[in-house]
Amino acid sequence: MPAQDTEPRITTQAVSETVSVSADTRLIANTRRAVLLNERGYRPKLYVPRGDVASGALIESDTRTHCPYKGDARYFHVVAGDQTYTDAAWSYDEPLADVATIAGLIAFDHPAIRVD
Repeated sequence: MPAQDTEPRITTQAVSETVSVSADTRLIANTRRAVLLNERGYRPKLYVPRGDVASGALIESDTRTHCPYKGDARYFHVVAGDQTYTDAAWSYDEPLADVATIAGLIAFDHPAIRVD
């Protein structure tokens, strides 16, 4: 049986190093409580606790998506100075049981947003 058939499609692990998220010159988030999500076929994503995101950096959008492996996601626009990055972050409030560790955490994806 091929290895990808025996390994889980998605894995998560706590990240002990400091993770920073920035856009332009604005620090969006800084945390030592990030979670790294690896999903087969996709680039790894860092998720950060919502409480570690700067106040006013996120504006909830109307966008919603469904992933059969993670559940229902809601999206956020990211605000940095006079720039707003549309649907550049998302969160699973009630993810499926296999990825419960990302509940309420925020992931970011936009070329102008840097996650270190």
